[in-house]
Amino acid sequence: MFGSRQTGVHAYAKVGMETGVVAASPHKLIVMLYDGALVALNSALGAIRSGNIAEKGKSLSKAILIIDSGLRAALDKKAGGEIAEGLDSLYEYMSGRLLTANIQNDAGIVEEVQRLLIDLRDTWNAIADTPAVTGRPQPTNLASV
Repeated sequence: MFGSRQTGVHAYAKVGMETGVVAASPHKLIVMLYDGALVALNSALGAIRSGNIAEKGKSLSKAILIIDSGLRAALDKKAGGEIAEGLDSLYEYMSGRLLTANIQNDAGIVEEVQRLLIDLRDTWNAIADTPAVTGRPQPTNLASV
């Protein structure tokens, strides 16, 4: 008559994630992609260590999909210039390394890509905290003068 408790929890989590995506800024969406790829890589590492080949393949495929169809697809190479081109090459490298990790069952390669994604995510988060530089002077708070 009713679904299992686990099904309800999963549905609730999915609604929460979908709501977060709808409400997120473009900047936050990129952070969510990095986080999603990192979760998939953590799962892949656990699967490699436990010998769960099917879960390893599923998790690495998910990470590659996020990198290729999410992060790479979001690049605007015209507006981003050399930075976007460099990121595109780095994402391509990471996807290739994850394919190799899957074939060779190599946790070290997964950890390498994980470190790269963490560095990129942390840099991306730092950019969010930096005010945009514009040609206009920033308004001052006269109450504090």
